[in-house]
Amino acid sequence: MPVRGIRGAITVEENTKQEILAATKQLLSSMLQENEVQIEEIASVIFSVTKDLNAEFPAAAAREMGWNNLPLLCTYEIDIPGSLPKCIRILIHLNTEKSQSQIKHIYLKEATTLRRD
Repeated sequence: MPVRGIRGAITVEENTKQEILAATKQLLSSMLQENEVQIEEIASVIFSVTKDLNAEFPAAAAREMGWNNLPLLCTYEIDIPGSLPKCIRILIHLNTEKSQSQIKHIYLKEATTLRRD
């Protein structure tokens, strides 16, 4: 079975634990719903945040959602001058028979500016 990637991003207004957790849960839920993903199909998840977000690990939101047996990794996004601030990005590695063209990448709030498609 092929492994595919689902990308997503969302922004928060403030660097708080509550906002990071809520936004991450919103994005994860949207990514799964839009792509009709079952948790058992997920191979791993990488979370990245911009340097201005350090109040909480976004992976903690996945753990709160019951994703306790999945490999999760948090990291920083490259700090490019002028890039979108307060942004959480997610890459879900998924075992699926869907083609890459069938995958729906999800960008919410100010992160819609990251992808034109």
